[in-house]
Amino acid sequence: MPATPQGARTKSNLFRRFFQSATSLNLMYVPALILFGIFILYPLAKGVQISFTNWDGYSQHSTWAGVKKYTLMLHDKKIKTTMKNTLIYGLGSTVLQNLLGLAYALFLDQKIRGKGLMRTVVYLPVIISPLIMGYIFYFFFQYDGGALNDIMKLFGKEPLDWLANGPRAVKIITAINTYQYMGIAMIIYLGGLQSIPKDYYEAAQMDGARWWGRFRNVTWPLLAPAITVNVVLNIIGGLKLFDIIVAMTNGGPGYASQSLSTMMYNLYFARQDAGYAAALGNVMFVMICIISLSMLFILRRKEVRM
Repeated sequence: MPATPQGARTKSNLFRRFFQSATSLNLMYVPALILFGIFILYPLAKGVQISFTNWDGYSQHSTWAGVKKYTLMLHDKKIKTTMKNTLIYGLGSTVLQNLLGLAYALFLDQKIRGKGLMRTVVYLPVIISPLIMGYIFYFFFQYDGGALNDIMKLFGKEPLDWLANGPRAVKIITAINTYQYMGIAMIIYLGGLQSIPKDYYEAAQMDGARWWGRFRNVTWPLLAPAITVNVVLNIIGGLKLFDIIVAMTNGGPGYASQSLSTMMYNLYFARQDAGYAAALGNVMFVMICIISLSMLFILRRKEVRM
């Protein structure tokens, strides 16, 4: 059998040492970094650039506008209502999803029959497209032929235009968003509950702690990481809520139920003001970052204290 040439053995050893080194492991990040740059960093930088221009979103030419689009927000009468709605969608959904998700998780973590089926039923709305979910509930709340108004007629009540009132429409949309995504919160809380050693509960019970005492002193502190994950995810999802609003009200009546996402959409496609839409998108991005990172920082510190 012919001997392997010395040069070939040297190359083989060099390749082996290279692929076993930390440098080769770091090179594994390169494809992900390239994709991150193409699909995240470049669009972000392009959006910042467009926000300083007058551009209709379609033509090949644009003119420099400076900070005009940002100062325009300070005088736009719709911004105050839109910001308030966005915060209601974000914070309201976060509170409701966590309360209901935790309640379902505590209930379905017990030894009861059919809990697997019940978990599936609670989680099922998550897999439905938000746009489809919005249309389903639109046919439930619509004035003519809506299921809710038909039920009211059966009891001799006058039909109500549920979505014609802005504040009421905002509450309905928040409730629908909560219903669709509380299953995610439930699953995360269930994972947190099932990771708590049973010995802790037994020790607390031996010390005479009742259900509330066990929950306050054992369950709640050890659920802190799950609470952090749920709160941050819910805030991000709620603040950028779009699909359900479009399906239910399209931001109406007028602009009474619109969010920053739907306002940005309408600015680009209806008013063909891509510069203003990009500026609004940048403001929304900064707002979501500030709120979500602040909550992450606060909740992480509470985890340590607990």
